[in-house]
Amino acid sequence: MESLTHQDVVNLFLQLAAMLLLARVFAEIAQKFKQPAVVGELLAGIILGPTILGTFFPGAFDFLFASNPSANLALDGFVQIAVVLLLFIAGLEVELHLVWSQGKSALSISLLGLVVPFILGFIFPYYFSTFFGLADGDRLLFSLFMGTAMSITALPVVVRILMDMNLFKTRMGMLIVASAMVNDIIGWLIFSVILSFMGKGSSLSLAQTIGVTLLFTFFMLTLGKLIINRVLPWVNKKLAWPGGVLSLSMAFCFMAAAFTEWLGIHSIFGAFLLGVALGDSEHMSERAKEIVHQFINNIFAPLFFVSIGLKINFVANFDLMLTLAVLAISFAGKIVGSGFGAYRGGFNVKESLAVGFGMNARGAMEIILGLIALDNGLIDEKLFVALVIMAIVTSMSSGPLMKWSLKTNTVQKL
Repeated sequence: MESLTHQDVVNLFLQLAAMLLLARVFAEIAQKFKQPAVVGELLAGIILGPTILGTFFPGAFDFLFASNPSANLALDGFVQIAVVLLLFIAGLEVELHLVWSQGKSALSISLLGLVVPFILGFIFPYYFSTFFGLADGDRLLFSLFMGTAMSITALPVVVRILMDMNLFKTRMGMLIVASAMVNDIIGWLIFSVILSFMGKGSSLSLAQTIGVTLLFTFFMLTLGKLIINRVLPWVNKKLAWPGGVLSLSMAFCFMAAAFTEWLGIHSIFGAFLLGVALGDSEHMSERAKEIVHQFINNIFAPLFFVSIGLKINFVANFDLMLTLAVLAISFAGKIVGSGFGAYRGGFNVKESLAVGFGMNARGAMEIILGLIALDNGLIDEKLFVALVIMAIVTSMSSGPLMKWSLKTNTVQKL
């Protein structure tokens, strides 16, 4: 079995140190300006990557990130784990009982907030595929991906914005959160099916893959959730706390991730579903969730977001017209779809606009989607850069736009 050389280990530790240090510095700066930490972490990656360091100090960039393939491979392993854990904590945010309690209104906002952006995201790339960067790939698959990328709302970003605006415990806040939860589950299911179309090495046929995916989803959200709810009290009582619940939840997260990766639909989907099933248990305490969040958000998440900037030169691959087109589709689809769903649910025009703006926050989810599509050759670097910019702009603008639309409105508390 091959092992890392002495120089490989030195290189890997220097990479991790540089990424975590710069990510922390820029995350703090971003938060001083009331922006999500992810904005600062992405900026740190752009500075460490070929865009800044590689352009102005190529020797330093080569020494850190380009001259040692074995260390880079080990770093890629860390990044893969980070993506899985990010989707695991996104799943922990989902509270299924909250979705059921909001009933038809949440379903209306969620489905229209999924369908309208999906249609816009599908139609334009399908008929203008060259403009959007499709080279030799499958146009239908490419358009399905774009529709999905335009549809998914970043639940963790939405929750943070609503808490900052003191809207989380309002009728509108609960509806937005419940709608985003439904949106995420359906969106990731669609994306998993798209990945199965790409044939990622699974031994199953396409029909078998889709069938098993649906069965696995149903199992995790019903029987799986029930089993976890029964086992957790025993874990909390018999094993050391919080070590027992943390190590077992991580172990089962990786098992679920391995299962869906084997299916050919990417490990993130299994991690997300396990997070949903675990987070919805009444025996998974808020304190335990907070420990998991702190551990992942401050160590693994920065590594992932910094690694985005290491992959691509953002200046060389920036296309203004493509970026504007992606931004226009993303804003129009979510605001019209979710806003109309809220209007049908009994909100006035300004409140409906606020719901649309709230659902428009994309953040980490679109970046993860884009990276997977890039790694699988489904999109090119220019479209990936446009998707990253779209994720940042929608996350940064969502809160201020909600404040603007609710200036003269009193929001109903629960």
